[in-house]
Amino acid sequence: QVQLAESGGGSVQAGGSLRLSCEVSGFTSVSNCMGWFRQAPGKEREGVAFILPNGNTDYSASVKGRFTISRDNAKKMVFLQMNSLKSEDAGTYSCAARRYACMWQPNAYGLWGQGTQVTVSS
Repeated sequence: QVQLAESGGGSVQAGGSLRLSCEVSGFTSVSNCMGWFRQAPGKEREGVAFILPNGNTDYSASVKGRFTISRDNAKKMVFLQMNSLKSEDAGTYSCAARRYACMWQPNAYGLWGQGTQVTVSS
């Protein structure tokens, strides 16, 4: 069974850090784009960070310089290190996978985790 499972969410004060993890099971992630999306209450899901199998990354303007996405293909894990968190970073963070090229549109991804909640207090 193909699954993505996120962990690492929680509550943190503004300026703090969290590290999210996404465990991949049931398929090889090495040929997939892996992405992190987030959704705040009342807002649309948005792309946050993406990583290709070759390690190339892309970030939304709102998180660039603060967040770092990485992957460990051998362990089938994808990580999102989030530093200098702001209140606007709060939301449900989900990892997603698609074959080959990364896309910013959430509906381009067919495989999703259940999400992990991030709360940032000011």
